[in-house]
Amino acid sequence: MYQPSQKAFYAAALPVHTIMGLPVVNATSQETAEVLLADGPQRHVAFVNAHCMNTRAKSPTYARALTRCAFVLPDGIGVEMAARMMGLRFTENLNGTDFVPFLMSMAARKGLSVFLFGGRPGVAQAAANTLARQSPGLRIAGTRDGYDGAQDPDAAIDHINASGADIVLVAMGVPTQELWLDQHGGALTARLVMGVGALFDFLAGEVKRAPAAVRRWKLEWAFRLLQEPKRLAKRYLMGNPEFLLRAGAHAVARLDRLVLSRRALDIAVSGSALLLAAPVFALIAVAIRADSKGSVFFLQTRVGKDGTPFRMMKFRSMHVDAEARRAAILAQSDREGVCFKSRNDPRVTRVGRLLRRLSFDELPQLFNVLKGDMSMVGPRPGLPEEVAAYPFRAMARLAVKPGITGIWQVSGRAEIGFEKMIDMDLAYVQSRSILLDLMLMVLTVRAVVGGRGAY
Repeated sequence: MYQPSQKAFYAAALPVHTIMGLPVVNATSQETAEVLLADGPQRHVAFVNAHCMNTRAKSPTYARALTRCAFVLPDGIGVEMAARMMGLRFTENLNGTDFVPFLMSMAARKGLSVFLFGGRPGVAQAAANTLARQSPGLRIAGTRDGYDGAQDPDAAIDHINASGADIVLVAMGVPTQELWLDQHGGALTARLVMGVGALFDFLAGEVKRAPAAVRRWKLEWAFRLLQEPKRLAKRYLMGNPEFLLRAGAHAVARLDRLVLSRRALDIAVSGSALLLAAPVFALIAVAIRADSKGSVFFLQTRVGKDGTPFRMMKFRSMHVDAEARRAAILAQSDREGVCFKSRNDPRVTRVGRLLRRLSFDELPQLFNVLKGDMSMVGPRPGLPEEVAAYPFRAMARLAVKPGITGIWQVSGRAEIGFEKMIDMDLAYVQSRSILLDLMLMVLTVRAVVGGRGAY
Protein backbone atom coordinates (compact mmCIF):
# COMPACT_ATOMS: atom_id res chain seq x y z
CA MET A 1 0.00 0.00 0.00
CA TYR A 2 1.18 3.52 -0.75
CA GLN A 3 2.13 5.65 2.22
CA PRO A 4 1.48 9.44 2.48
CA SER A 5 5.23 10.05 2.60
CA GLN A 6 5.49 8.53 -0.86
CA LYS A 7 3.05 10.99 -2.40
CA ALA A 8 5.82 12.83 -4.25
CA PHE A 9 6.55 9.64 -6.18
CA TYR A 10 3.02 9.42 -7.57
CA ALA A 11 1.99 12.98 -8.33
CA ALA A 12 0.25 11.99 -11.56
CA ALA A 13 -1.50 8.81 -10.41
CA LEU A 14 -3.56 7.28 -7.62
CA PRO A 15 -2.53 4.20 -5.63
CA VAL A 16 -4.62 1.07 -6.01
CA HIS A 17 -5.46 -2.27 -4.47
CA THR A 18 -6.17 -5.02 -6.98
CA ILE A 19 -9.47 -6.56 -5.89
CA MET A 20 -10.58 -9.72 -7.72
CA GLY A 21 -8.40 -8.71 -10.65
CA LEU A 22 -9.66 -5.11 -10.83
CA PRO A 23 -7.48 -2.11 -9.86
CA VAL A 24 -9.46 -0.06 -7.30
CA VAL A 25 -8.30 3.33 -6.01
CA ASN A 26 -6.80 3.34 -2.52
CA ALA A 27 -6.60 7.02 -1.57
CA THR A 28 -8.33 9.71 0.46
CA SER A 29 -11.23 11.78 -0.86
CA GLN A 30 -8.97 14.82 -1.07
CA GLU A 31 -6.24 13.04 -3.02
CA THR A 32 -8.75 11.41 -5.36
CA ALA A 33 -10.67 14.62 -6.03
CA GLU A 34 -7.49 16.53 -6.84
CA VAL A 35 -6.52 13.99 -9.49
CA LEU A 36 -10.03 13.70 -10.96
CA LEU A 37 -10.43 17.47 -11.33
CA ALA A 38 -6.95 18.15 -12.69
CA ASP A 39 -6.45 19.39 -16.23
CA GLY A 40 -5.77 16.73 -18.82
CA PRO A 41 -7.48 14.15 -21.03
CA GLN A 42 -10.96 12.93 -20.21
CA ARG A 43 -11.30 10.59 -17.24
CA HIS A 44 -14.12 8.02 -17.07
CA VAL A 45 -14.72 7.04 -13.44
CA ALA A 46 -16.83 4.23 -12.02
CA PHE A 47 -17.72 3.06 -8.53
CA VAL A 48 -17.79 -0.63 -7.57
CA ASN A 49 -19.57 -2.38 -4.74
CA ALA A 50 -20.54 -6.00 -4.10
CA HIS A 51 -23.43 -5.83 -6.59
CA CYS A 52 -21.11 -4.36 -9.24
CA MET A 53 -18.60 -7.16 -8.70
CA ASN A 54 -21.35 -9.79 -9.03
CA THR A 55 -22.54 -8.14 -12.23
CA ARG A 56 -18.96 -7.95 -13.51
CA ALA A 57 -18.55 -11.70 -13.01
CA LYS A 58 -21.61 -12.40 -15.17
CA SER A 59 -21.36 -9.66 -17.82
CA PRO A 60 -18.24 -9.62 -20.04
CA THR A 61 -19.29 -6.31 -21.61
CA TYR A 62 -19.60 -4.63 -18.22
CA ALA A 63 -16.30 -6.18 -17.11
CA ARG A 64 -14.59 -4.75 -20.20
CA ALA A 65 -16.19 -1.35 -19.59
CA LEU A 66 -14.78 -1.27 -16.05
CA THR A 67 -11.34 -2.27 -17.34
CA ARG A 68 -11.37 0.69 -19.72
CA CYS A 69 -12.26 3.20 -16.98
CA ALA A 70 -9.54 5.63 -15.99
CA PHE A 71 -10.30 5.08 -12.29
CA VAL A 72 -12.51 2.72 -10.31
CA LEU A 73 -13.47 3.82 -6.79
CA PRO A 74 -14.40 1.57 -3.81
CA ASP A 75 -18.02 1.87 -2.70
CA GLY A 76 -19.24 0.01 0.33
CA ILE A 77 -18.40 -2.62 2.90
CA GLY A 78 -18.33 -5.48 0.38
CA VAL A 79 -15.25 -4.28 -1.48
CA GLU A 80 -13.61 -3.46 1.85
CA MET A 81 -14.21 -7.01 3.09
CA ALA A 82 -12.79 -8.45 -0.14
CA ALA A 83 -9.64 -6.40 0.43
CA ARG A 84 -9.32 -7.62 4.02
CA MET A 85 -9.52 -11.22 2.86
CA MET A 86 -6.26 -10.52 1.02
CA GLY A 87 -4.67 -8.72 3.97
CA LEU A 88 -5.30 -5.25 2.51
CA ARG A 89 -7.12 -2.16 3.79
CA PHE A 90 -8.56 0.77 1.89
CA THR A 91 -7.55 4.22 3.07
CA GLU A 92 -11.12 5.44 2.65
CA ASN A 93 -14.49 4.22 1.43
CA LEU A 94 -15.20 6.51 -1.53
CA ASN A 95 -18.91 5.75 -1.84
CA GLY A 96 -20.61 7.96 -4.41
CA THR A 97 -23.28 9.36 -2.09
CA ASP A 98 -20.62 11.01 0.08
CA PHE A 99 -17.74 11.42 -2.34
CA VAL A 100 -19.57 13.12 -5.24
CA PRO A 101 -20.89 16.02 -3.11
CA PHE A 102 -17.35 16.45 -1.75
CA LEU A 103 -16.03 16.41 -5.31
CA MET A 104 -18.62 19.01 -6.33
CA SER A 105 -17.54 21.31 -3.49
CA MET A 106 -13.99 21.22 -4.85
CA ALA A 107 -15.30 21.72 -8.38
CA ALA A 108 -17.16 24.82 -7.21
CA ARG A 109 -13.96 26.30 -5.80
CA LYS A 110 -12.27 25.67 -9.14
CA GLY A 111 -15.09 27.33 -11.07
CA LEU A 112 -16.08 24.11 -12.88
CA SER A 113 -19.54 23.21 -14.16
CA VAL A 114 -21.50 19.95 -13.97
CA PHE A 115 -24.24 18.32 -16.08
CA LEU A 116 -26.60 15.77 -14.50
CA PHE A 117 -27.90 13.07 -16.87
CA GLY A 118 -30.25 10.32 -15.73
CA GLY A 119 -33.08 9.50 -13.35
CA ARG A 120 -36.79 9.95 -13.77
CA PRO A 121 -38.06 13.24 -15.24
CA GLY A 122 -37.47 16.05 -12.75
CA VAL A 123 -35.12 14.05 -10.50
CA ALA A 124 -31.89 15.29 -12.10
CA GLN A 125 -33.00 18.92 -11.72
CA ALA A 126 -33.96 18.38 -8.07
CA ALA A 127 -30.59 16.73 -7.47
CA ALA A 128 -28.85 19.65 -9.20
CA ASN A 129 -30.66 22.09 -6.92
CA THR A 130 -29.41 20.18 -3.87
CA LEU A 131 -25.83 20.17 -5.13
CA ALA A 132 -26.03 23.91 -5.83
CA ARG A 133 -27.21 24.54 -2.25
CA GLN A 134 -24.53 22.28 -0.78
CA SER A 135 -21.72 23.80 -2.86
CA PRO A 136 -22.23 27.55 -3.35
CA GLY A 137 -20.66 28.67 -6.59
CA LEU A 138 -21.09 25.31 -8.33
CA ARG A 139 -22.22 25.97 -11.89
CA ILE A 140 -25.02 23.68 -13.09
CA ALA A 141 -24.52 23.39 -16.84
CA GLY A 142 -27.76 21.49 -17.39
CA THR A 143 -29.83 18.40 -16.68
CA ARG A 144 -31.47 15.67 -18.75
CA ASP A 145 -33.59 12.74 -17.63
CA GLY A 146 -32.60 9.14 -18.22
CA TYR A 147 -35.88 8.02 -19.80
CA ASP A 148 -37.05 9.92 -22.89
CA GLY A 149 -33.89 12.01 -22.59
CA ALA A 150 -31.72 8.93 -23.09
CA GLN A 151 -33.56 7.40 -26.04
CA ASP A 152 -31.48 9.28 -28.63
CA PRO A 153 -27.78 9.08 -27.65
CA ASP A 154 -26.73 11.57 -30.34
CA ALA A 155 -29.24 14.15 -29.08
CA ALA A 156 -28.08 13.59 -25.49
CA ILE A 157 -24.44 14.01 -26.50
CA ASP A 158 -25.20 17.21 -28.40
CA HIS A 159 -27.18 18.59 -25.45
CA ILE A 160 -24.41 17.82 -22.96
CA ASN A 161 -21.61 19.16 -25.16
CA ALA A 162 -23.55 22.33 -25.96
CA SER A 163 -23.78 23.03 -22.23
CA GLY A 164 -19.97 23.27 -22.01
CA ALA A 165 -19.97 21.10 -18.88
CA ASP A 166 -16.63 20.21 -17.33
CA ILE A 167 -18.11 17.24 -15.43
CA VAL A 168 -20.91 14.87 -16.43
CA LEU A 169 -22.68 12.71 -13.83
CA VAL A 170 -24.63 9.81 -15.34
CA ALA A 171 -27.24 8.08 -13.18
CA MET A 172 -28.72 5.12 -15.06
CA GLY A 173 -27.86 2.31 -12.67
CA VAL A 174 -25.37 -0.56 -13.00
CA PRO A 175 -24.43 -1.70 -15.59
CA THR A 176 -26.38 0.58 -17.95
CA GLN A 177 -24.51 3.78 -17.07
CA GLU A 178 -21.06 2.23 -17.51
CA LEU A 179 -22.06 0.63 -20.81
CA TRP A 180 -23.50 3.95 -22.04
CA LEU A 181 -20.35 5.83 -21.09
CA ASP A 182 -18.12 3.12 -22.53
CA GLN A 183 -19.94 3.41 -25.85
CA HIS A 184 -20.62 7.15 -25.97
CA GLY A 185 -18.39 8.82 -23.38
CA GLY A 186 -15.60 9.43 -25.86
CA ALA A 187 -17.89 11.77 -27.80
CA LEU A 188 -18.40 13.98 -24.74
CA THR A 189 -16.14 17.01 -24.36
CA ALA A 190 -16.20 17.04 -20.53
CA ARG A 191 -12.93 16.35 -18.71
CA LEU A 192 -14.61 14.05 -16.18
CA VAL A 193 -17.52 11.62 -16.67
CA MET A 194 -18.83 9.45 -13.84
CA GLY A 195 -21.47 6.78 -13.39
CA VAL A 196 -23.18 7.57 -10.08
CA GLY A 197 -25.98 5.01 -9.70
CA ALA A 198 -28.80 6.08 -7.37
CA LEU A 199 -27.11 9.33 -6.32
CA PHE A 200 -29.72 11.60 -7.94
CA ASP A 201 -32.51 9.82 -6.02
CA PHE A 202 -30.70 10.44 -2.73
CA LEU A 203 -29.97 14.10 -3.53
CA ALA A 204 -33.53 14.71 -4.73
CA GLY A 205 -35.00 13.15 -1.59
CA GLU A 206 -36.61 10.31 -3.53
CA VAL A 207 -34.71 7.78 -1.40
CA LYS A 208 -33.85 8.38 2.25
CA ARG A 209 -30.30 7.81 3.46
CA ALA A 210 -29.59 5.68 6.48
CA PRO A 211 -28.95 7.54 9.77
CA ALA A 212 -25.32 8.40 10.47
CA ALA A 213 -25.04 5.73 13.18
CA VAL A 214 -26.21 3.03 10.75
CA ARG A 215 -23.67 4.21 8.17
CA ARG A 216 -20.89 4.10 10.76
CA TRP A 217 -21.77 0.48 11.47
CA LYS A 218 -21.53 -0.28 7.72
CA LEU A 219 -25.18 -1.31 7.59
CA GLU A 220 -26.55 1.14 5.03
CA TRP A 221 -27.30 -1.79 2.73
CA ALA A 222 -29.63 -3.26 5.40
CA PHE A 223 -31.40 0.10 5.77
CA ARG A 224 -31.97 0.24 2.02
CA LEU A 225 -33.25 -3.34 2.06
CA LEU A 226 -35.87 -2.36 4.64
CA GLN A 227 -36.89 0.58 2.46
CA GLU A 228 -37.22 -1.41 -0.77
CA PRO A 229 -37.44 -5.12 0.18
CA LYS A 230 -39.12 -6.26 -3.04
CA ARG A 231 -36.57 -4.64 -5.37
CA LEU A 232 -33.43 -5.21 -3.29
CA ALA A 233 -34.01 -8.61 -1.65
CA LYS A 234 -32.28 -10.54 -4.41
CA ARG A 235 -29.40 -8.06 -4.61
CA TYR A 236 -28.61 -8.14 -0.90
CA LEU A 237 -29.94 -11.40 0.59
CA MET A 238 -28.65 -13.51 -2.28
CA GLY A 239 -26.07 -11.20 -3.81
CA ASN A 240 -24.06 -10.43 -0.66
CA PRO A 241 -23.37 -14.10 0.23
CA GLU A 242 -22.60 -14.77 -3.45
CA PHE A 243 -20.11 -11.93 -3.47
CA LEU A 244 -18.42 -13.03 -0.24
CA LEU A 245 -18.07 -16.58 -1.55
CA ARG A 246 -16.61 -15.27 -4.79
CA ALA A 247 -14.24 -12.91 -2.95
CA GLY A 248 -13.15 -15.67 -0.59
CA ALA A 249 -12.53 -18.08 -3.44
CA HIS A 250 -10.53 -15.43 -5.27
CA ALA A 251 -8.44 -14.72 -2.18
CA VAL A 252 -7.70 -18.42 -1.72
CA ALA A 253 -6.93 -18.85 -5.41
CA ARG A 254 -4.69 -15.82 -5.31
CA LEU A 255 -2.68 -17.35 -2.50
CA ASP A 256 -2.65 -20.65 -4.39
CA ARG A 257 -0.03 -21.84 -1.94
CA LEU A 258 2.24 -19.40 -3.75
CA VAL A 259 3.38 -17.19 -0.92
CA LEU A 260 5.49 -19.78 0.84
CA SER A 261 6.37 -21.84 -2.23
CA ARG A 262 7.34 -18.82 -4.34
CA ARG A 263 9.42 -17.37 -1.51
CA ALA A 264 11.11 -20.72 -1.04
CA LEU A 265 11.80 -20.88 -4.77
CA ASP A 266 13.18 -17.33 -4.76
CA ILE A 267 15.52 -18.07 -1.86
CA ALA A 268 16.71 -21.36 -3.33
CA VAL A 269 17.37 -19.99 -6.82
CA SER A 270 18.88 -16.65 -5.81
CA GLY A 271 21.04 -18.19 -3.07
CA SER A 272 22.35 -20.93 -5.36
CA ALA A 273 22.97 -18.47 -8.21
CA LEU A 274 24.91 -16.13 -5.92
CA LEU A 275 27.19 -18.95 -4.80
CA LEU A 276 27.79 -20.19 -8.35
CA ALA A 277 28.30 -16.69 -9.74
CA ALA A 278 30.77 -15.49 -7.11
CA PRO A 279 33.80 -15.82 -9.45
CA VAL A 280 31.89 -13.98 -12.20
CA PHE A 281 31.07 -11.18 -9.74
CA ALA A 282 34.77 -10.76 -8.99
CA LEU A 283 35.77 -10.60 -12.66
CA ILE A 284 33.03 -8.08 -13.44
CA ALA A 285 34.06 -5.90 -10.52
CA VAL A 286 37.66 -5.79 -11.77
CA ALA A 287 36.56 -4.98 -15.32
CA ILE A 288 34.27 -2.13 -14.21
CA ARG A 289 36.95 -0.49 -12.07
CA ALA A 290 39.54 -0.82 -14.85
CA ASP A 291 37.22 0.75 -17.43
CA SER A 292 35.91 3.82 -15.57
CA LYS A 293 35.98 5.60 -12.25
CA GLY A 294 33.27 5.01 -9.71
CA SER A 295 31.62 2.33 -7.64
CA VAL A 296 31.24 -1.22 -8.93
CA PHE A 297 27.58 -1.27 -7.95
CA PHE A 298 24.77 1.10 -8.88
CA LEU A 299 21.87 1.62 -6.45
CA GLN A 300 18.65 3.15 -7.70
CA THR A 301 15.21 3.73 -6.18
CA ARG A 302 12.58 1.59 -7.87
CA VAL A 303 8.90 0.95 -7.12
CA GLY A 304 8.03 -2.49 -5.80
CA LYS A 305 4.93 -4.39 -4.73
CA ASP A 306 1.98 -2.19 -3.73
CA GLY A 307 4.01 0.90 -4.58
CA THR A 308 6.69 0.39 -1.94
CA PRO A 309 10.02 1.99 -2.96
CA PHE A 310 13.21 -0.03 -2.57
CA ARG A 311 16.88 0.27 -3.56
CA MET A 312 17.61 -1.95 -6.54
CA MET A 313 21.19 -3.17 -7.13
CA LYS A 314 22.94 -3.42 -10.49
CA PHE A 315 26.48 -3.58 -11.70
CA ARG A 316 27.34 -0.06 -12.84
CA SER A 317 27.17 0.02 -16.63
CA MET A 318 27.20 3.81 -17.01
CA HIS A 319 29.48 6.68 -16.15
CA VAL A 320 29.03 8.08 -12.65
CA ASP A 321 27.21 11.22 -13.87
CA ALA A 322 24.57 9.20 -15.76
CA GLU A 323 21.64 10.27 -13.58
CA ALA A 324 22.48 13.95 -13.98
CA ARG A 325 22.63 13.53 -17.78
CA ARG A 326 19.39 11.55 -18.09
CA ALA A 327 17.06 14.50 -18.63
CA ALA A 328 19.19 15.78 -21.50
CA ILE A 329 18.83 12.58 -23.53
CA LEU A 330 15.19 11.61 -22.88
CA ALA A 331 14.30 12.61 -26.44
CA GLN A 332 16.67 9.89 -27.72
CA SER A 333 14.51 7.06 -26.35
CA ASP A 334 14.01 4.24 -28.85
CA ARG A 335 10.90 3.16 -26.99
CA GLU A 336 7.40 4.61 -27.03
CA GLY A 337 5.69 5.24 -23.69
CA VAL A 338 6.92 6.31 -20.30
CA CYS A 339 9.95 3.99 -20.03
CA PHE A 340 13.22 5.42 -21.39
CA LYS A 341 15.55 3.15 -23.36
CA SER A 342 18.21 4.18 -25.87
CA ARG A 343 20.23 1.77 -28.00
CA ASN A 344 23.04 4.34 -28.35
CA ASP A 345 22.93 5.80 -24.86
CA PRO A 346 26.14 7.89 -24.58
CA ARG A 347 26.25 7.35 -20.82
CA VAL A 348 27.01 3.62 -21.13
CA THR A 349 30.65 2.59 -20.66
CA ARG A 350 32.52 0.10 -22.88
CA VAL A 351 32.33 -2.64 -20.26
CA GLY A 352 28.76 -1.60 -19.56
CA ARG A 353 27.70 -2.37 -23.14
CA LEU A 354 29.03 -5.90 -22.83
CA LEU A 355 27.38 -6.37 -19.44
CA ARG A 356 24.05 -5.21 -20.85
CA ARG A 357 24.37 -7.43 -23.92
CA LEU A 358 24.84 -10.45 -21.63
CA SER A 359 22.38 -9.11 -19.00
CA PHE A 360 25.15 -9.51 -16.42
CA ASP A 361 24.48 -6.00 -15.11
CA GLU A 362 21.29 -7.42 -13.55
CA LEU A 363 23.06 -10.13 -11.52
CA PRO A 364 23.27 -8.12 -8.24
CA GLN A 365 19.48 -8.11 -8.16
CA LEU A 366 19.82 -11.64 -6.82
CA PHE A 367 20.57 -9.88 -3.51
CA ASN A 368 17.25 -7.98 -3.86
CA VAL A 369 15.50 -11.33 -4.36
CA LEU A 370 17.22 -12.85 -1.35
CA LYS A 371 16.22 -9.82 0.72
CA GLY A 372 12.60 -10.07 -0.40
CA ASP A 373 12.20 -6.79 -2.33
CA MET A 374 12.04 -8.67 -5.62
CA SER A 375 11.15 -12.10 -6.95
CA MET A 376 12.95 -14.15 -9.59
CA VAL A 377 9.94 -13.68 -11.90
CA GLY A 378 7.67 -10.66 -12.18
CA PRO A 379 7.19 -7.30 -13.92
CA ARG A 380 10.32 -5.17 -14.10
CA PRO A 381 10.38 -2.51 -11.35
CA GLY A 382 9.73 0.99 -12.66
CA LEU A 383 11.36 4.25 -11.68
CA PRO A 384 9.22 6.51 -9.45
CA GLU A 385 8.83 9.08 -12.23
CA GLU A 386 7.75 6.34 -14.65
CA VAL A 387 5.16 4.98 -12.21
CA ALA A 388 3.86 8.53 -11.72
CA ALA A 389 3.11 8.64 -15.46
CA TYR A 390 1.47 5.20 -15.65
CA PRO A 391 -2.07 4.98 -17.05
CA PHE A 392 -4.44 3.69 -14.41
CA ARG A 393 -4.62 0.12 -15.73
CA ALA A 394 -0.84 -0.20 -15.50
CA MET A 395 -0.99 0.24 -11.73
CA ALA A 396 -2.21 -3.39 -11.44
CA ARG A 397 1.33 -4.56 -12.29
CA LEU A 398 2.27 -3.35 -8.78
CA ALA A 399 0.07 -6.07 -7.26
CA VAL A 400 3.02 -8.51 -7.29
CA LYS A 401 6.71 -8.27 -6.50
CA PRO A 402 8.85 -7.06 -9.39
CA GLY A 403 11.12 -9.65 -10.92
CA ILE A 404 14.49 -10.14 -12.55
CA THR A 405 12.84 -11.89 -15.47
CA GLY A 406 9.34 -12.31 -16.84
CA ILE A 407 7.20 -12.54 -19.97
CA TRP A 408 8.42 -9.19 -21.28
CA GLN A 409 12.06 -10.07 -20.68
CA VAL A 410 11.90 -13.36 -22.61
CA SER A 411 9.87 -11.86 -25.46
CA GLY A 412 12.19 -9.15 -26.72
CA ARG A 413 12.75 -6.71 -23.84
CA ALA A 414 13.44 -3.20 -25.11
CA GLU A 415 12.09 -4.03 -28.58
CA ILE A 416 8.61 -4.32 -27.07
CA GLY A 417 6.61 -1.12 -26.66
CA PHE A 418 5.28 0.13 -23.34
CA GLU A 419 1.60 -0.71 -23.97
CA LYS A 420 2.41 -4.27 -25.04
CA MET A 421 4.70 -4.65 -22.04
CA ILE A 422 1.81 -3.65 -19.76
CA ASP A 423 -0.46 -6.19 -21.48
CA MET A 424 2.15 -8.89 -20.83
CA ASP A 425 2.62 -7.88 -17.20
CA LEU A 426 -1.12 -7.83 -16.50
CA ALA A 427 -1.49 -11.25 -18.13
CA TYR A 428 1.25 -12.54 -15.83
CA VAL A 429 -0.39 -11.03 -12.72
CA GLN A 430 -3.66 -12.77 -13.58
CA SER A 431 -2.21 -16.20 -14.46
CA ARG A 432 1.01 -16.58 -12.49
CA SER A 433 1.89 -19.94 -11.00
CA ILE A 434 5.02 -21.77 -9.90
CA LEU A 435 5.01 -23.76 -13.14
CA LEU A 436 4.83 -20.57 -15.21
CA ASP A 437 7.69 -19.07 -13.18
CA LEU A 438 9.86 -22.13 -13.78
CA MET A 439 9.13 -22.01 -17.52
CA LEU A 440 10.05 -18.32 -17.69
CA MET A 441 13.32 -18.93 -15.85
CA VAL A 442 14.25 -21.59 -18.41
CA LEU A 443 13.28 -19.31 -21.30
CA THR A 444 15.43 -16.57 -19.77
CA VAL A 445 18.57 -18.56 -20.58
CA ARG A 446 17.60 -18.60 -24.25
CA ALA A 447 16.76 -14.88 -24.15
CA VAL A 448 20.14 -14.01 -22.61
CA VAL A 449 22.03 -16.06 -25.18
CA GLY A 450 20.03 -14.55 -28.03
CA GLY A 451 20.46 -11.03 -26.68
CA ARG A 452 17.31 -9.70 -28.35
CA GLY A 453 16.36 -6.27 -26.99
CA ALA A 454 19.33 -6.17 -24.61
CA TYR A 455 21.03 -2.77 -24.67
